[in-house]
Amino acid sequence: MTTTSLRKLIAGSSIALGLTGFGSAAIAQEQTQDNGPIRVGILHSLSGTMAISESTLKDEMLMLIDKQNDAGGLLGRQLEPVVMDPASDWSLYAEQARDMLTGDDRVDVIFGNWTSASRKAVLPVVEELNGLLFYPVQYEGEESSENIFYTGAAPNQQAIPAVDYLMSQGVERWALLGTDYVYPRTTNKILEAYLKANGVAGDDIMINYTPFGFSDWQSIVSQVKDFGSQGKKTAVVSTINGDANVPFYNELANQGISAGDIPVVAFSVGEQELTGIDTAPLVGHMAAWNYFMSVDSDANYDFIDDWVTYTGNDEAVTNDPMEAHYIGFNMWAQAVKKAGTTDVDAVKDSIIGVTVPNLSGGASTMMPNHHITKPVMIGEIQDDGQFSVVWQTPTTVAGDAWSDYLPDSKNLISDWRAPLRCGKLDVESMTCEDGPGAE
Repeated sequence: MTTTSLRKLIAGSSIALGLTGFGSAAIAQEQTQDNGPIRVGILHSLSGTMAISESTLKDEMLMLIDKQNDAGGLLGRQLEPVVMDPASDWSLYAEQARDMLTGDDRVDVIFGNWTSASRKAVLPVVEELNGLLFYPVQYEGEESSENIFYTGAAPNQQAIPAVDYLMSQGVERWALLGTDYVYPRTTNKILEAYLKANGVAGDDIMINYTPFGFSDWQSIVSQVKDFGSQGKKTAVVSTINGDANVPFYNELANQGISAGDIPVVAFSVGEQELTGIDTAPLVGHMAAWNYFMSVDSDANYDFIDDWVTYTGNDEAVTNDPMEAHYIGFNMWAQAVKKAGTTDVDAVKDSIIGVTVPNLSGGASTMMPNHHITKPVMIGEIQDDGQFSVVWQTPTTVAGDAWSDYLPDSKNLISDWRAPLRCGKLDVESMTCEDGPGAE
């Protein structure tokens, strides 16, 4: 595609939402003749280090499918879950995604993954086989796929606002602690650039990575304690993932580090993760998400009631990735109805611009870059394991696939609407680097 033709496309089609997708009208007139079930893939780890976070999402998806079936299914057909356990093994995610898309029980859509490592393993599979993946967890950005819908937060919907909040509270020194894989490393690369652009000296930034399942936190927490004793207010920005969070927070308590001393703001700790530890010593530490169970809205109360009833557990908790699956599932269902088919290409076209209720009392919209609009919230840990929202954006924020703070991506956007269909559009040169529009 030439630069001239790209300019014409952009001139005639706003990057901001104003259209609901091209080319699906004719398809929508054709109702599928298949009376068999619509198969929904659920690809979440039920064992291994990520089970603490992902097993709940599997159960939630089963609940959402049951509720949809109770309401008559979709297109007059029932939904049938296809559940697999990739066991916290990134290569197994790819293998099982392929099985879901090519096996006897071929699925129409996949809801799954948690870590970016697992998502990146699945990405080439869904692109090769033209599958659909709804990914419900915050991630590092710097990616856009025609076959993935990112219903979790991009960095501008979590990491950057969290740092802005901490800066407003007087934080001057920054310990960036993360698990050693792509999400923490890329997120911290963005945050380091953002901090330096805001006048933070390199000596005031500490960065450390640990393996999945890491448990020996004594030395690292001691280093953080020393780093924070230099006379400047210090905070920890945590991209620690999985069950390593439990010994990390326990070691903070062991070394007497309170939120008043060195506050921690976490991007991968929610209500589910806090069920495994004594939260009393952690009161005041924070997390940045787009939803908390404590949100005051009728939609949230209804969702919690449904979840408690489904699990049969009065103590069952909800969290941000659960809301992301709730939003993503409802967007997919609405797009299927709109298209009149589960055909992947038709659904990809029809879902752009779809708006559904979120759980905080507002609504979320699927944008042309396959990210959604979300409010951003900072919550403080309470002694009952819940979060009290201490700060929230006044409106929803649209997810940005490409960071404004990295030189290689600051000029990039993505727009998957026909006829452009471009995942990496350079707005300065008006050239498409990735996607059908690059051909």
